[in-house]
Amino acid sequence: MPGGERSRATARLLTGLAWVVLLLGLWLWGRDLTDVRQALSGPATGDIAAVGRPAGDQLPPAADPLKDALPRLLEIPALEVRAPVVARTPDADGRLAPPAEPAGAVGWYGAGVKPGAPGTALLIGQAGTAAGDAVFRGLGTLHTGATVHITRSDGTAADFTVDRVDRAEHTGQSQPAESADARLASAVRGPGRAELLLATYGGTTDVVVHAYLTGTGT
Repeated sequence: MPGGERSRATARLLTGLAWVVLLLGLWLWGRDLTDVRQALSGPATGDIAAVGRPAGDQLPPAADPLKDALPRLLEIPALEVRAPVVARTPDADGRLAPPAEPAGAVGWYGAGVKPGAPGTALLIGQAGTAAGDAVFRGLGTLHTGATVHITRSDGTAADFTVDRVDRAEHTGQSQPAESADARLASAVRGPGRAELLLATYGGTTDVVVHAYLTGTGT
């Protein structure tokens, strides 16, 4: 082969090899970029997965409701509350007032759901007394995740976890402006669950604490 043709063939071979190397490099770069994108968009695990997660997602799951049993004792460890529970009857307008006697007792809406059973039970307590020893005086300070423990007449216990606390300026009434039935109907958060409302209407703020059943025992 003449020298000129040999040189041209060698140049074409080198040019072809250069294109092959360039294309191979581009292909490898594109594959690495795709892997990086997949890694960034893939499911997160561990602590990273918790970033931006609503606080409610960290609350315990709801427990299955219990059979009917009367509430006997209410305990709120965060408030150092330990109080007997007595049934209360609404007035002619359907409004439920907290018990005045026995001192320190919590009222339960006896015509409604029993705490721990399917549905929403309502408990109501005094927010302020002349002696300053009202059972629900600190109710508005409860936070999401707090535990409410209720001992029942059949020896079982129902543990509720707080998932919302509503506070409003006191209206000057000693009881809810709406009937107990209306308040319960508007408070259902999860059908089929055992839920609880703790309410007080006194002092300077009206407070309603929402909780749901998360544990059972004796």
